[in-house]
Amino acid sequence: MTSFPVATPGGGAKPSRGAPKAVSPMRELAADFRASPVASAALALLTAIVLAALLAPLIAPQDPYDLSSLSILDARLPPGTESGAGFVFWLGSDGLGRDVFSAILYGLRTSLLVGGSSAVVALAIGTTLGLSAAFAGGRADSALMRLVDLQMSFPPILVALILLAILGRGADKTMIALVAVQWAYYARTVRASALVEREKEYVEAARCLRLGNLHILRRHLLPNCVAPLLVVVTVQVAHAITLEATLSFLGIGLPETEPSLGLLIANGYQFLMGGLYWISIFPGVALLVTILSINLVGDQLRDVLNPRLKR
Repeated sequence: MTSFPVATPGGGAKPSRGAPKAVSPMRELAADFRASPVASAALALLTAIVLAALLAPLIAPQDPYDLSSLSILDARLPPGTESGAGFVFWLGSDGLGRDVFSAILYGLRTSLLVGGSSAVVALAIGTTLGLSAAFAGGRADSALMRLVDLQMSFPPILVALILLAILGRGADKTMIALVAVQWAYYARTVRASALVEREKEYVEAARCLRLGNLHILRRHLLPNCVAPLLVVVTVQVAHAITLEATLSFLGIGLPETEPSLGLLIANGYQFLMGGLYWISIFPGVALLVTILSINLVGDQLRDVLNPRLKR
């Protein structure tokens, strides 16, 4: 028996009992993640890593960068050894007597902060330039694309090395170098999406209504370019963390006074041949797990946001 909408005093129609309920985008996204065990595990692992990094001062048994808490007698102790301060070095200690587990937690804070902050700044710059160039077209679009092509023709590590050789070491200088090598990816992605959206009827209607260019860019083009940007952001955050660790490992990224997974790996590299594997291996595993979880979450986002890849 067919059911019909029931009129309400307000003039609207009350949906019938058999009508499907609208599902919010966040619930649909959560359902898609739950449908993939690998993506769910990666998201849970990434959440745990971020929380552990944020709560490092509360979780870490030791502040590895507080010289008053270090003892040379605790240097190069194997995993599971008790320290002179009474806590256990679950992942061992390094050559300075620092707890490797505590150093990893503090290093994760720096890696996530530098990688995430540089990705956000590069996202803002690349999105603004890509949208403006696609909407304006003509010489402005051609000039931006030639600049993007020039930027992407060089290896990112080479550009970052040159910039840091000029700017010097430091977290702020490393972020500037990472922004300089990332913005072109966002600009190209946004421009490609905006070129498709620019020719659609709703943009033409907005122009016919004589809406301002800024209004059209902000309210019409940008929301329809968000889906591919989310995937690029996850990939670029992982890339930025890897690049920062590489630069710090080479000794031109963060200084010794600031925690970094790349510095921890570099400090333990000289002890590998002596059998003290834990000083370098455990920070490397932490970096690998972080990058892998970010990439898996980004891969699932790509499948969810692209209808052609949805199972």
